[in-house]
Amino acid sequence: MESVMRGDLAAYVARRLAITLLTLFAVSILIFVVLEVMPGDAARLRVGPFATESQYLAMRQELGLDRPALIRYLSWLVNFITGNWGESWRLSVPILPLIGHALSNSALLAGTTFLFVVPISLLAGSVAAVYRGRFIDYAIVNIGLVGVALPEFLIGTFLIVSFSIWIPVLPSSSLIPDGTGFLASSRYLILPAASLALVLFGYISRMMRANTIDELRRAYVRSAILKGLPLHVVLIKHVFRNALLPSITVITNQVSWLVAGLVVIENLFNYPGVGKLLVAAALGHDLALLEVTVMLKATILMLTNLAGDLLYGLANPRLRLHSKVANNA
Repeated sequence: MESVMRGDLAAYVARRLAITLLTLFAVSILIFVVLEVMPGDAARLRVGPFATESQYLAMRQELGLDRPALIRYLSWLVNFITGNWGESWRLSVPILPLIGHALSNSALLAGTTFLFVVPISLLAGSVAAVYRGRFIDYAIVNIGLVGVALPEFLIGTFLIVSFSIWIPVLPSSSLIPDGTGFLASSRYLILPAASLALVLFGYISRMMRANTIDELRRAYVRSAILKGLPLHVVLIKHVFRNALLPSITVITNQVSWLVAGLVVIENLFNYPGVGKLLVAAALGHDLALLEVTVMLKATILMLTNLAGDLLYGLANPRLRLHSKVANNA
């Protein structure tokens, strides 16, 4: 049985990895095609409106725009994989360290948000399920509904108006001044992190509440209580652990949402992350930087989904064995 499970796990990982790589390849083609047909001419934008035709053609050759589209795509794909990302013509700096700095800022914001919101959401969902129909249940459910119903842009705007204008205790901009210490800089993350956290709280807490209610209805819970086990032992050792498994997929899906949500929040709060860099590259028609940032976000998104699938498969061996039996049938 153990060898069957190991073989099934290896096949599951290989299958998910192959699907991820094929999807990334298709996404890279889509990104290249979309950016190719975008309005505007990168060569014309660089040389300016008063350049001669020869200067314009020379710039097209310098940028490689005179080569066939297939050759340019393959060259771009190889350069992306090898980390040879070139230089941002708008900022006149290499793209790799620029992306690295922005990515570390985005990771800090996303990590801070997840560090607080995931355990709080899981705990809140569990408490709401245990005290179902009471005031605390209604309070948690309604707070979650606000996070689910409102887009992060409106939530962020409301927080700025509330805590930067009406009650001016937090900065409306998250552009951290140079030389600011760690503790002092943390206050710049509160509003953007709270904007993201409220949305995440809504989805995760509602799913955990529903899963916990389902577990509380199962026969093993009644049997354990009738045998004299304390309720808190049944909840912690059995109910919450079993309710957590289906929530793994929801949590990883929220990481995927966070990749997109950061674009909105970073621009709203002027936070120097990858999302803000992406919008600046799009507005400035900085194609080299835009291609890298979009492809990088797509890669992070796909790898996050892959990690969620693998984590769920590892945590649920019954799913793997059931899949193997179904495939052999």
